[in-house]
Amino acid sequence: MALRPIPEDQQKKLQDEALLREVDDAYREEQVAQLARRYGIPIGIAVLVALLLFGAYLFWHSQREGELERQSEELVKTLDAIEAGNFDTAAPMLEQLAAEGSDGTRAAAVLLQAGVALRQGRPADAAKLYGQVRADGDAPQAYRDLATIREVAVSFDGMDKAEVVNRLKPLAVPGNAWFGSAGELLAMAYLEQNRRDLAGPLLAQIAKDENSPQSVRSRTRQFAGVLGVDAIEDVDTALAEMSGGDSAQAAPAAVQ
Repeated sequence: MALRPIPEDQQKKLQDEALLREVDDAYREEQVAQLARRYGIPIGIAVLVALLLFGAYLFWHSQREGELERQSEELVKTLDAIEAGNFDTAAPMLEQLAAEGSDGTRAAAVLLQAGVALRQGRPADAAKLYGQVRADGDAPQAYRDLATIREVAVSFDGMDKAEVVNRLKPLAVPGNAWFGSAGELLAMAYLEQNRRDLAGPLLAQIAKDENSPQSVRSRTRQFAGVLGVDAIEDVDTALAEMSGGDSAQAAPAAVQ
């Protein structure tokens, strides 16, 4: 079957549409080419810089993670050496970590150096090292608080008790991780100042604090009792803690 011829006016219309599309495509291509010539180099440079910065960040992050991992491994090796009593082996490792480590690693290394000094009978050196961590504004706060308590504990006898109170009072509050340890020392300072009215209630508060170490709670409970302050909430539980057994066994033993 033969196709019917397309009328001449429709052929012209189709040709015009095709020509317009070609012109439009050419115009768009020219616009893109002009934009590329005008902005291509700056955009390319910006993309290249962004890629370089991103690559540098990835490299830095990888290096930093690797360095922190290395420092952690060195710290573990140092702890093993200290626990084994190999202080001569641990000393240079601690010195390097204290000089080159990250903020947390450096503080941990100095705290370990202070611990070694104590075990070697050098309390003055230990106190100086604890004071170094306490005064280090870049060290993690938990390490600074621990150093504060340990420095006071080492230097307690020779310290002005008002200074002891000033340093420990901010830490000797319920909810603080060091409440028990700081509060016990603070209570001793209050007693040195003849402030039994402050020492007794504080000791009782520590004895009732479930977040404080059991050894600290036991000591403060007994000490509070000596000062005439009742620090026992549950008699059976207290007896069990003092005897090391359960309450069911401790109560009959106490009665006998």
